[in-house]
Amino acid sequence: MNDRASPRTVAPPPGAAGAPLPPGAISAAPAPAAATGRPSVIQLVFREKGALYAAYMPLLADGGLFVPTAREYRLGEDIYLLLSLPDDPQRYPVAGKVAWVTPNNASGGRTQGVGVRFPADDKTRALKIKIEEMLGTALQSSKPTQTL
Repeated sequence: MNDRASPRTVAPPPGAAGAPLPPGAISAAPAPAAATGRPSVIQLVFREKGALYAAYMPLLADGGLFVPTAREYRLGEDIYLLLSLPDDPQRYPVAGKVAWVTPNNASGGRTQGVGVRFPADDKTRALKIKIEEMLGTALQSSKPTQTL
């Protein structure tokens, strides 16, 4: 991770809606600033499968992830993720679009951030399959998440 990027540990406050995440389970940090007019770049690191479960959005046809961020985004805005999965040294680039926004002070104590829809391409379809294989039967869980 770039020394200029300072990761934030994200977890909902006690009693908040959404899966509680242990400290350090997920971090999101802006990558080095991109030129104006380009999609923003966020390094998203999942250290635990529980955090990945809480952020994964299987309801979107091509998959997607919740990204905790204080930056304001608009629906449809391009966003570029550098994704790291638990126990996987590889980083996966994902050129997604904002599918929904959870604003600051959202009802139910939801964490501020955006839902990023994966693109409909072969490389990202393979990533979706990898995530779903990693999560396995947890996908059928009724445990609350940070997503829709």
